[in-house]
This record gives sequence, structure tokens and C-alpha cells, in this order.
Amino acid sequence: MRPLVYTDTGDPDDDRPPHVRAASGIAVRGEDLLVIQDDASFIARVRGDDVTAIALPRGAGGRRRFEIALGNKLDKLDLEACVVVDGELWAFGSGSLPVRETICRLIGDAAEQIVIVDGSRFYAGVRDALGSLLNIEGVACVGDELWLFHRGNTGPADRGPAVARVELAGFRRFLAGDAPPAVRAVDRYDLGEVSGIRIGFTDACAFDDRVFFVAAAEASIDAIADGLVLASQLGVIEGDVVRAIPLAIGGAPCKVEGLALTLQDRAWIAVDPDDAEVPTQLHEVDLIGPWRGSSHGNH
Repeated sequence: MRPLVYTDTGDPDDDRPPHVRAASGIAVRGEDLLVIQDDASFIARVRGDDVTAIALPRGAGGRRRFEIALGNKLDKLDLEACVVVDGELWAFGSGSLPVRETICRLIGDAAEQIVIVDGSRFYAGVRDALGSLLNIEGVACVGDELWLFHRGNTGPADRGPAVARVELAGFRRFLAGDAPPAVRAVDRYDLGEVSGIRIGFTDACAFDDRVFFVAAAEASIDAIADGLVLASQLGVIEGDVVRAIPLAIGGAPCKVEGLALTLQDRAWIAVDPDDAEVPTQLHEVDLIGPWRGSSHGNH
């Protein structure tokens, strides 16, 4: 485990915290691990021992950090999910508020290579397909589809964790200015519950023909408020087979918000401490056993 503290000297005018906080999604791009944050408008870049940042455009009031203490938590983009496609990082807002219906494209390595896309038309279609409010927490490219992982914690009318599937090529065209793709299907999942609190998706990534995910049960009233995390899990989806195990760090459940896999049988897991003064913890995990083989009988 390592705390993600920036190793470069940031410009005081950038409104950048001294550390990565509230990491909500991670993705591998070449030698870099890219980390998005839901309450700070920076993409962190982890390369070896170095942790640097790429600044996103400023939000309301010229701020790049958003928190209850500043009175601007509801102004954040709330980037919660990301995926690398053909060398580009696509980062998605949760969709839980209109300002959070934004998609950020990082085409290169600099702030000048960030493209901000208004995703409102796309999010509206996903919301209609789900039949409830929306909270996207993970995204993965699976074959010719883009899978969007809805956490399932937006209130009593929410039917629970779900995956909305859209055509990947159609989504590319949308990013280029075309109409948004229609949702092909919505797959619903029951990941269990703890003390009456549903376990819902918090991130996902594809690996070969499988989709790995992390999930958590958080005692909050909706997708905006934070709450006590009662349980978390690591799971895999392979066709119609879904398997999951409890995930605890130091013997306690944790708010796992990011997951990425590499070709070296290794996973990266980001833990959000839900405290603006505490750095995100990045865990490097070795995957052991026959996890690459058939799902039947493997654990």
C-alpha cells in the first residue's frame, strides 16, 4: 500500500491539494496509472515513484477542489468512472446531478489535450433505460460494447445495481458530435446486502472475456451523501456466472473506489478514505490461483 502524495511542486494558483483524494476510478495507460478524483478536478498520473497531476478546467468560483467545508460540494464534476480506449482516457461523471453529466477526454498528457463533452443527452437515455435516477461508478469496454455500471443507491425507487450496455462505435461517434447511442440492454445484479444496505458497484474493468468489479455497501440516503461503509467485495462477471468475495483491508471493510488490472497477474485497488485531509491509498494486489481459467470450480 502507498498513500498517493504528489511528488512535484504544484502551482499554488492551481487550487491543487497536496495529495490525491477521493480517488474514484483508475485505469492503466502504457506505463502510467491514471487516477480520477470525484472532488478535485485533477487527473493524477502515477509512474513508478512519481505522482503528478493534469489539471482539468476550473469549476464554479474558479475552484478545482470541492468539499463541504468550502460550501461547494454540489458544484463538482463527480468523475466516478474511467476507461482507456485507443490511448485516450474517458472519464465519466456520476450523473447524479446535471453538473455531473460530463465526460472528460484526455487525449494526450497535458491539460491542453483535455476535451470536455456535455453528456446530458447520453445520460438522459441511460437514465430512461434504468427507470430511476443514475449513479455511474464504473465503465468497461467489453467486446463491441461499453458497459456502464450503475451503483444502485439513488433512493427507494432504485431497483439496485445494474449495467447499461451501449454500442462502443456509437459512443465514439457521440464523442465526435453525433447523436448519443441508444442503450442496447440493461442487466440487473443482486450483489447482496448488509444490515439492509445493498452492495453496489463502485468500479469495474474488463480483462479478456471477463469483467472484474469492486462493490460496497454504504449507509447513505442517496447517491450524493456519504455514509459508513459496512462491507466491500471483489467480484468477476463471466457470461451468466457472477462470483464475489468479501474484500477487507486490515480486517475492516473499506470504500474501494478504483480497480485496474495488468497483464502481469496484478491488480491495483484505490481506497477512498472519505476525508479531504487524508491521501487516497493505492494497493497493489497479486492475483494467485487459476483465476484465468474456467469460472467453474475456480475461486
